[in-house]
Amino acid sequence: MVQTFTVTTRARVPLEDLFDAALSVDSHVASMAATGERAIAGVTSGVMRLGDSVTWRGRHFGIWFTMTSRITHLDRPNVFVDEQQRGPFKHFRHVHRFEREGELVVMHDTITVASPVFGAFAERLVLVPHLRRLIRDRGEHLAGSLTIRP
Repeated sequence: MVQTFTVTTRARVPLEDLFDAALSVDSHVASMAATGERAIAGVTSGVMRLGDSVTWRGRHFGIWFTMTSRITHLDRPNVFVDEQQRGPFKHFRHVHRFEREGELVVMHDTITVASPVFGAFAERLVLVPHLRRLIRDRGEHLAGSLTIRP
């Protein structure tokens, strides 16, 4: 079954900087240090562009997973979408949307995911909370790495 959820991150940083950081392979790797995730093929460093793909390898639930995703939509600095091309999910789509809210920049990460293994109950109980935590930690890492200090 397909599950969709959104994680929102607010930060006092330049919108374009947060957008670029979210597209950065290097920033992603740094934000996923706990999983040992790294880019092993495709674009393996720098900021990705429309049509670029990257193959990630990381450890989740004690198991090594490999996933190739492609940037399928990009409208800088408002939104970009990455979608799984090959990997562990039946379906995986990640919409990154950015907007200004007063002096803050708001990043909305909307994930639509379906597992080929878990049923709807296990997806809601295990997979979605795990992904929500990863995306929340990633957003906090990105925002923290760009925070303007007085």
